[in-house]
Amino acid sequence: MNKLPSPAMLDALVRIGRPELDKYINDYCAYLSTARQLSDHTVRNYISDLVPFIEYLESQGIKSLSNTDRLTLRNYLAFLIDIGFKRSSVARKLSALKSFFRFLRHIGVSENDQTNMVIGPKKEKKLPTIGSTLEIDRLLNEPDTNTNAGIRDRALLEILYGAGLRVSEVNATNLNDLDIDKREIRVIGKGSKPRIALFGEQAEESIRRYLLYVRPISVSRKSEPAMWVNQSGGRLSSRSIQRIVKKHALSAGLDPDFHTHSLRHSFATHLLDGGADLRVVQDLLGHSSPATTQIYTQVSAEQARKVYLTAHPRAAKNRRRSKSSGPNVQQSEDIA
Repeated sequence: MNKLPSPAMLDALVRIGRPELDKYINDYCAYLSTARQLSDHTVRNYISDLVPFIEYLESQGIKSLSNTDRLTLRNYLAFLIDIGFKRSSVARKLSALKSFFRFLRHIGVSENDQTNMVIGPKKEKKLPTIGSTLEIDRLLNEPDTNTNAGIRDRALLEILYGAGLRVSEVNATNLNDLDIDKREIRVIGKGSKPRIALFGEQAEESIRRYLLYVRPISVSRKSEPAMWVNQSGGRLSSRSIQRIVKKHALSAGLDPDFHTHSLRHSFATHLLDGGADLRVVQDLLGHSSPATTQIYTQVSAEQARKVYLTAHPRAAKNRRRSKSSGPNVQQSEDIA
């Protein structure tokens, strides 16, 4: 057996001890690497996602891959959910399984491929993490602007939130992409799609301060033409930007799940809360489809619900009785 990029699969095959299965997995691995020219990392993920399936077949006494019918596949997916896999992980494993069986069908091993007759579980709808306007204010004020690093970090946070940029867009920004007088910045979004992002007065002020006092003392030949540089003069990496945001978010007492993209989520939600048209928000975010932007209307509605339940005197049962009702109120609550 050749060395597989997935130690988990290697261990599983050794335990099961079926030479023909070893051959199929190794051939599939070679196919992904050569015919499909996938990276080693991607190949490892494809192979690793097959491990639970191989182990499940063995536990059920199913010796031949050609005996894998629709019922077996559905029971396997249900098994994954029962043992605690998230629905998104189950969907990914089903996708890997479909790819594997297409390969087996291609080489003539399994003509009874029923993977396309099985639909994966619906993914959980998880609303993105956002910060309230007060929380964002705390975050933006967190960097110590008496230091060069603090001046840069404040400007970074301002542009991420003020323009709703992705971390990759900020990382790739060059000086000639910025028109600070117009408060515009040209970015390249997903799919190499260019757009003009806008930012406000406070972001302008922070960026001017960074460009005037901090960047000139850090800049070097290798940093040209990068707008955002580290202390050594190199382009600030996406990972470094993420660490900066996480550090200040935790210091400001924000949700532990708050991260760089949460600033973009907050940007969109606060625009909608302020009355912005959905199509305008879509253009500012660089979304190709309004359906992608639609999630923020849900977030905005959820925020409104939280405010209502917290603030309205008759929204929650334990808020319905006024404190002025006297001792009888407590008595009636005890009886209830």
